[in-house]
Amino acid sequence: MTSTGDTKQPQRFTAQDVRARALARLSLKLPETALDPAHRPDRGDHILNPDLYRAGLSAIAKPAAVLVPIVARGSSATILLTKRASALRRHAGQVAFPGGRIDPEDESPLAAALREAEEEIGLDRTVVTPIGYLDVYLTHSGYRILPLVALVTPPFALVRNPDEVEEAFEVPMEFLMEPANHVQETREREGISRVFYAMPYGERKIWGVTAGILHNLYERLYS
Repeated sequence: MTSTGDTKQPQRFTAQDVRARALARLSLKLPETALDPAHRPDRGDHILNPDLYRAGLSAIAKPAAVLVPIVARGSSATILLTKRASALRRHAGQVAFPGGRIDPEDESPLAAALREAEEEIGLDRTVVTPIGYLDVYLTHSGYRILPLVALVTPPFALVRNPDEVEEAFEVPMEFLMEPANHVQETREREGISRVFYAMPYGERKIWGVTAGILHNLYERLYS
């Protein structure tokens, strides 16, 4: 009788499951077009809002990187998110990933994402294991974001930079990777309607770019 112990699939949404899927479907090798300003990404705000896309936006968009930190928590891994400080000039109070612009001294988007996570929430890179990149995400506000998926191994302590981050919290993968929780909403600003993904979670609302990147994570790993 042949044992099937070695072929048993890991429980869905555990860190082991996420790691197996990511290693099979993602890569730490940068796509050739990732930082090419002439390339128009296939992911971004312009996908749901093609009429709002500004000609040449991808050519002038500023390169950025964010960390998608998947925390190993028992039967359901979580994703570590932040709430931006309310005093920030742009996107104040919104739910976000740790991350920001890629500086000239950053060796790679990976280095930028790890640096930003340390600066914003004090996440020690020694507990972070990078797995692979998601697709480049073009924002209407003019950023070309490269999300880096990584496993975070507890225990770890966070130290928020209060000038940038008001709160850091975790949301179960089981909730975020449920397509029924990926709703499309419309918001009007200055007479212009914009469509975006939203994932309301209790008192918090994950929407816009962050929800769009989470939707991409779902498409790459679980669809």
